[in-house]
Amino acid sequence: MFSELIKNYVWQDLSNEIYAKTNADVERALRKPQLDLDDFKALVSPSASNYLEQMAARSKAATQKRFGKTIQLYIPLYLTNTCINHCVYCGFNHTNKINRIILTDDKIKEEIDIIKKMGYEHILLVTGESPKEAGIDYIENAVKLVRPHFESISLEVQPLEIIEYERLIQSGLNAVYIYQETYNKERYRIYHPKGIKSDFEYRLHTPDRLGQAKIHKIGLGALMGLEDFRVESFFLALHLRYLQKTYWRTKYSISFPRIRPHEGVFQPNYPVNDKEFAQMIWAFRLFDNDVEIALSTRESPQFRDHMIELGVTSMSAGSKTDPGGYSNENIELEQFSVNDNRSPEEIIKSIHNQGYDVVWKDWDKIFG
Repeated sequence: MFSELIKNYVWQDLSNEIYAKTNADVERALRKPQLDLDDFKALVSPSASNYLEQMAARSKAATQKRFGKTIQLYIPLYLTNTCINHCVYCGFNHTNKINRIILTDDKIKEEIDIIKKMGYEHILLVTGESPKEAGIDYIENAVKLVRPHFESISLEVQPLEIIEYERLIQSGLNAVYIYQETYNKERYRIYHPKGIKSDFEYRLHTPDRLGQAKIHKIGLGALMGLEDFRVESFFLALHLRYLQKTYWRTKYSISFPRIRPHEGVFQPNYPVNDKEFAQMIWAFRLFDNDVEIALSTRESPQFRDHMIELGVTSMSAGSKTDPGGYSNENIELEQFSVNDNRSPEEIIKSIHNQGYDVVWKDWDKIFG
């Protein structure tokens, strides 16, 4: 299990190693055709900020070689905002005074109709973590409702057991996105004081359970802004490499959500600026040419436009982060504030203006 491997790494020691990397270490990494984890440390180090142009150019070339000049578009469908967790950074925090909604079958179908008219074939179903109100039976029912209408279905819900993931796979599930939020075990409980998400080990075991259930694709991520992004991204790279070696038949995707305004007063401890964020994306692309890299509407239109040809492969468009958001305007129900409010048509135009094509299907439906 990854939880055993991670015990061999000490957060502060890794921080010292990353910040000690020199220009020579970065140059050595950039000369190598295949990078290891020590090379990754160099590319996320402060020294690598002197080589961003080279990193961007190599990232662009590597992405186009593997994925061509295409961007996959996906859209999230929020099913509920009920949640028993007390995550201090999230608008769905159990203590926040917002209206709680669980979409009925009819409401889900209404949302599906609107999303289908936009042209999407890849959908991400999202819930708050509330097993009693939106547990495995509710989630499985939702998967079955959307299955006839989409070529691929992904989930972002509470961690489940192997047998539950197997049920969902049988019902048509293709992928699950599970974000550890932070790999800093000592500080994890500060951000997740109560609720099922407060169990660091159980959440950390989730990708292993997914691999054992033989899911087609696993999405990993960390919430940028909680802890030092340089160390956080190393643990994410370590986790990715472990899973690839252990569950080698499974595909992988990574995301780097940055903290956005939400209901509540939490402010990020380690803000990540655009330059640092781009450096991290390019480091991951050079570390792994094949992994999918997703960029959500948390990011600004300007940043997303600049990253179209520089490493990312998937983007959300026209996203609503509140249950029933495509058919109603329930801003007070949002998980976080969307930063890129452009319509799918506007984003497609921007993608085409850069000489790229749009694909609505899941990458694995195209490349196998």
